[in-house]
Amino acid sequence: MSQIKIYGLKDNIDNIKQKLSKTIHSTLVEILSFPKDKKYHRFISLNKEDMIFPDDKSHQYIIIEIMMIEGRETETKKNLIKSLFKNINKDLDISVNDIEICIIESKASNWGFRGMTGDEIQLNYKVGV
Repeated sequence: MSQIKIYGLKDNIDNIKQKLSKTIHSTLVEILSFPKDKKYHRFISLNKEDMIFPDDKSHQYIIIEIMMIEGRETETKKNLIKSLFKNINKDLDISVNDIEICIIESKASNWGFRGMTGDEIQLNYKVGV
């Protein structure tokens, strides 16, 4: 289970939502073996005055937060981050300097979906990859 939040400037992110979502999801499917039909993305489009960032970032600057059930290997998470940098740069021509990624993990018991907690649900994919 994962939930993805993508923050960016409204003028930029509104134009790339579908393509960026496709790139992020295909990377999660490849690296984490996620089912293709499990896509939970939320875009947070901010006005310029609501997103303050350093001068070394361009208008394409995005922040990606990946919330997921804990259990993946460190190398798998590092591979996911590096693959997202590579794929977003390749597919959307966004500089890796303009991409920040944070994986936030929590115990399965802290998740709730389908009327149960995450530790009670039988997932159709492996978490411990």
